[in-house]
Amino acid sequence: MALAFQADITRVAAVLYARDLTARTYPMSGDNRPFHGESHHAEDPARIANYAKINRYHVQCLAYLVDKLAKCKEADGNSILDHSLILYGTNMGDSNQHLHYDVPHILVGGASGQLKGNRHLHYPSRTVTTGNLLLSVLDLYGIHQDKIGDSTGRLSGLA
Repeated sequence: MALAFQADITRVAAVLYARDLTARTYPMSGDNRPFHGESHHAEDPARIANYAKINRYHVQCLAYLVDKLAKCKEADGNSILDHSLILYGTNMGDSNQHLHYDVPHILVGGASGQLKGNRHLHYPSRTVTTGNLLLSVLDLYGIHQDKIGDSTGRLSGLA
């Protein structure tokens, strides 16, 4: 993916580690249990720890890509990461109960100077949808939509 960006083969890419219902395992995470099964941890601390290992491994994969993009310099002296925006996340706030609110997301990159980093933004619980985030991200790229899915507006303070 980093090479495709560096060679300007594409400006958009998507990575899906696994379908939600997958029985795929990630042995490199230190856990050999299926991802979906571990996501339904029944509030058992040991199973939560196993699920955390898998999620930590996925975030390490993200960090690997981020490092590659940060090291690739473009003609203006900035990195590909400075010009990019990576949205990393999930579709559930609590996979054990299939709750689709309070969904965590990570934004990495500068979006060509439009996004200030090193922040943690917190929005009111059970009120802000992922659609609001997606609307706000599209705005960064000059794509203005009235609505995406269950969106109720844009995120304040993002850009």
